[in-house]
Amino acid sequence: MNEQPTIHTERVDDVPLLLAQLERMGVSPLLDTHFPAHGNRRGLSLGGVCAIWLSHILSRADHRLNQVRAWAEHLPTPLASFLPAPLRPTDLTDDRLADVLRALSDDTRWAAYEAALNGQLLRVYDLKPTTVRVDSTTASGYWEVTEDGLFQFGHSKDHRPDLPQVKVMLATLDPLGMPLAADVVPGQRTDDPLYLPTIARVRASLGRTGLLYIGDCKLGTVGNRAGIHRAGDHYLCPLSAVQVPAAILAARVEAALAEAAMATPPTLPTVTRLSDDGKPVVIATGTEDTVTLTALVDDEPVTWIERRLLVRSHAHAAAQARGLQRRLVQAEADLSDLLVARRGKVRPTTPTDLEVAVAAILTAQQVSGLLTVTTEATAHTRTIRPYRGQPAREETTYDLALTTTRDREAITAAEARLGWRVYATNRPADQLSLAQAVLAYREEYLVEHSLGRLKGAPLSLRPVYLSRDDHTTGLIRLLTMGVRVLTVLEYAIRQRLADTQASVSGLYASQPNRTTARPTAERVLEAFRNLTLTVVHLPGQIIRHLTPLSALQQRLLALAGLDPVCYGRLTVHSSEPPG
Repeated sequence: MNEQPTIHTERVDDVPLLLAQLERMGVSPLLDTHFPAHGNRRGLSLGGVCAIWLSHILSRADHRLNQVRAWAEHLPTPLASFLPAPLRPTDLTDDRLADVLRALSDDTRWAAYEAALNGQLLRVYDLKPTTVRVDSTTASGYWEVTEDGLFQFGHSKDHRPDLPQVKVMLATLDPLGMPLAADVVPGQRTDDPLYLPTIARVRASLGRTGLLYIGDCKLGTVGNRAGIHRAGDHYLCPLSAVQVPAAILAARVEAALAEAAMATPPTLPTVTRLSDDGKPVVIATGTEDTVTLTALVDDEPVTWIERRLLVRSHAHAAAQARGLQRRLVQAEADLSDLLVARRGKVRPTTPTDLEVAVAAILTAQQVSGLLTVTTEATAHTRTIRPYRGQPAREETTYDLALTTTRDREAITAAEARLGWRVYATNRPADQLSLAQAVLAYREEYLVEHSLGRLKGAPLSLRPVYLSRDDHTTGLIRLLTMGVRVLTVLEYAIRQRLADTQASVSGLYASQPNRTTARPTAERVLEAFRNLTLTVVHLPGQIIRHLTPLSALQQRLLALAGLDPVCYGRLTVHSSEPPG
């Protein structure tokens, strides 16, 4: 009697691409080297489990432990084509995945693995480290707070101060945004003391000094700057109002404007960048001077020369000018309403009350000296007759009025002082000009993009469904590997397009003819949706058929430096004997 054929399908989508990318990066062998399995452990190694789990996370945007096993059971063919041995039923259980997270939480082993992975990626992708960006983020959740636990209340970057949080400090390599070091610390920790340990790990990982570390004003504490300089590295960061008080900044701006007025022609050096249509646009002006600083690092004095870059961003100045105009309009409206009678409203009744109220409005809107407010008071005196033993008395009332005018010269002068900020760097001018420094800091979105990937789709750190500190630490470290996968995939494709001065189309469903020379990794993965493997089981043989790769998919694989065989191997054996 003939047996009926059985047919099942597997939605392989981008999974072979992701597994091939992880294979090229050498993730699994390095993990197995630095996180060796216990002698009694059987089944898939930790590196193999992480490769499958990362593929699931990046393909399905879901890091929950209880989703991986069921997902893998529906993809036996692509997973088997990349694994050295068949999956066992216990390889992807919740307990096994929790064991992986616990292993990844080991600080010493993780630091060694991260250094090895960085070295591997630098070699494979021929990266030349010059600039590293350091920044932090937080992830909040409904956790229980314990005295020494990872989950604590603190300043929330998620705007949820009511929830406990964990903090992640991330160092990324320009221009990829590829993580080099990730530190997971309790959520109440301030950022300032986290920079130097993270930078030290990057320095040890890359085995070199002389790199430029870029961060926000929290990097700019004197201790951080001194520590970076003593180690032989360079920094670039804005200085906060603590480092450069408002009065000192105002004096520097006045001096810069006076210097510019004496120049021929009267101007400051400009910073330009190319617009989208390829035309140069002035984005900032600035000047610089130097100061000699001395600070203690590990109880030893460190002295160095620091360049102070006084920069006026045109975009920032324009935004502040719009804010100033809004405050002027609001102040004028508040002043015009000051003397209007309304039920329940308290109005000034004396010239002194009026002056106090006017000053309060000008101060609240930060427009003192920019509006001229003229007040008038007409006194009226009347005699109050004696009443029930009270003597006669004189009572004075006032008719109050005010007029408001704008001081155009003062407003113009104030607008000229908007948009200024001081940046500090110890890198010499012949290696980092003022214009290069401004443009470099403008690329701060690179590290913010990596942090956004960590917290958003497809890695989706928030919300975290774990409650143990070590599990959460391990998960965050696993997700930073996912960020690495996305960044190096994206870099390889963009670099190949740049080298050939080419672009790619077909990545935007609603705009099929739209081209781009800088596709994102997320859009590349999206282009591999709806690839289906059909498996037909016949008596004595197994036939497999894969949806043919489109021209776009084949080109993306080539641009990424991946062999199309990562998909072709799914059907390389079209017929097999049973058993």
